[in-house]
Amino acid sequence: MEYTEVTISTSTYGSEIISDLLMRLGAAGTQILDRADLPDPDKPTANWELMDQSVIDAMPEDVQVKAWFDEETLNQILGSLKEQLSLLKNPGMGDLSLALQGVKEEDWAENWKQYYKPFRLGDHMVVKPTWEPWDTQEGDLIIEIDPGMAFGTGTHETTAMCVGLIEKYYQGGTLLDVGTGSGILAIAAARLGAKGIVAVDIDPDAVRVAKENVAHNGLENAIDVREGDLLQGLSQRFDFAVANILAPVICMLAAPLKNHLMSGGKFICSGIIAEAEGDVNTALLSAGYVIDEIQHKGDWVAFACHV
Repeated sequence: MEYTEVTISTSTYGSEIISDLLMRLGAAGTQILDRADLPDPDKPTANWELMDQSVIDAMPEDVQVKAWFDEETLNQILGSLKEQLSLLKNPGMGDLSLALQGVKEEDWAENWKQYYKPFRLGDHMVVKPTWEPWDTQEGDLIIEIDPGMAFGTGTHETTAMCVGLIEKYYQGGTLLDVGTGSGILAIAAARLGAKGIVAVDIDPDAVRVAKENVAHNGLENAIDVREGDLLQGLSQRFDFAVANILAPVICMLAAPLKNHLMSGGKFICSGIIAEAEGDVNTALLSAGYVIDEIQHKGDWVAFACHV
């Protein structure tokens, strides 16, 4: 099948917004190319040496979001896409220029993999694509991920903060991962010994990818991946919860999630752009959480709190 590759130039701040817009318009998949996601060579723990120089050189200077549409879908949504891009224009979103290029299905399905190499996350986790080798060192906890184009590779600052906070605060018990995406946070928790994990996502493709990743890691007995809308259909209480989703959703989720946490239960949340930190802080305190820690990484924020 012939596809059209849609490329939109944006900013780090705008990349998730544009990716979500393209998926809602029917993209077969999205990819974010952002030099801010590359390891920092000035930080000795960043594992810069794991990145091939050719991959670094191939990264665009600006932030680009790529998406792939079949011809019929693109014809239906192109006018709406251009209209919505014009409405999103502001200095923080980049220039939002749009480029189209025809590609074959097998090309877009494989090309993005060149940018995804093994890397360390948190103190002990090593995230590696299923197709890449890794020389395991003592203490390494391996997470094998095939993100399936659109659901998160673990390189984003919010994922890094969530994994670090899970390592710091998880002390046993059941765990809920709301908006699991590729399943990376649920898998990280399982690697730390968590059992009775429920991982929920509203997107059926994300659920499929998360189930595949759980199977890649041999964790079917520890992680139950479900399709669902946030907390809908959940009746049990958990000792620990994580949510790496958008700030407005966390604000909406905070109060009802508290009813699904045991007394003293921990809640780790991120996906929060810096400008929304105050809103999330207010929502958590209003819902009765005690905030244990707030972390900042780049333009993003993560909270650790308990009930």
